[in-house]
Amino acid sequence: MIKNDLFLKALRGESVERPPVWMMRQAGRYLPEFMEIKAKYDFFTRCQTPELASEITVQPIRRYGMDAAILFSDILVIPQAMNIHVEMKPGVGPWLPDPIRSEKDMDKVIIPDIQDSLGYVMDAIKMTKEKLNDEIPLIGFAGSPWTILCYCVEGQGSKNFAKAKELCFTDPKVAHDLLRRITDTTIAYLKEKVKAGVNAVQVFDSWGGMLSPEDYQEFSWKYIQQIIDALKDETHVIAFGKGCWFALDTMAKSGASALGVDWTCSPGNARYLTGGQITLQGNFDPSRLFSPPSEIKRMVKQMIDEFGKDRYIVNLGHGILPNVPVENAAAFIEAVKSYRTD
Repeated sequence: MIKNDLFLKALRGESVERPPVWMMRQAGRYLPEFMEIKAKYDFFTRCQTPELASEITVQPIRRYGMDAAILFSDILVIPQAMNIHVEMKPGVGPWLPDPIRSEKDMDKVIIPDIQDSLGYVMDAIKMTKEKLNDEIPLIGFAGSPWTILCYCVEGQGSKNFAKAKELCFTDPKVAHDLLRRITDTTIAYLKEKVKAGVNAVQVFDSWGGMLSPEDYQEFSWKYIQQIIDALKDETHVIAFGKGCWFALDTMAKSGASALGVDWTCSPGNARYLTGGQITLQGNFDPSRLFSPPSEIKRMVKQMIDEFGKDRYIVNLGHGILPNVPVENAAAFIEAVKSYRTD
């Protein structure tokens, strides 16, 4: 039994004294203790070494006492497992030297054996669960098939992922073949994570907002829906689409336990668009963590008041930024933990 089950209660839609809180990308780059590990080991070594990944996962919990932990990993371990070469270049970010841009490029793309290629993630989950000792739940995650495709086709990060969109619109057969393979791999991967012990999973559609509403349904949402359908009877699924407020009404009917919302959609609009019957998560602008701690606390209280304390998980509208002061992150967490309805 999880001792602090606020997060799971919120996912089940139960009434709570205060909403639970965690932060996307909480395990990592803004923490001095993480930077010490980063100085010794490269990015994918940290992901692929269970002892390191589990330690990084619990660092923010020790410091701040969030209501849920999220496993330290990366969405690009999926293409790596699918025989697509991925590096993390300093100053560049993700770098895929052999992008997928034609039917011939698809010849090398495999649907892997998850335990064989990603067993290190399952080992990290088991180690993390031991460290957490049933104090709080653990979240596993994956990128959406569309978001993974964006990196596989573009070959790196991008402001508009124009090459990815070009492939979808000029050779949709190849695009859908790649999306299907990513989807199948992701479903198998998340199912193994659930077996290894995660208490919920989140699908990050970081680049869904690059698509028009119609193209979003075609190239992104229908694949996320397949993932939700495959997992929803086994665990809680949180779907987060950055910039995808236009699809919230569709998402609300998906069978997901919760929907993430970014800071461009107000709490009132998010509740309206989703019909008020599903748990929402978000949506504090990560850049607002540069505000003075007193201002952060005021804004967090206002945000909770507007969302309502039930069917709500306090979070950022995207990942925490690397140069946020640790005391400002503390103010964000403390504001939630001290929240009481007036």
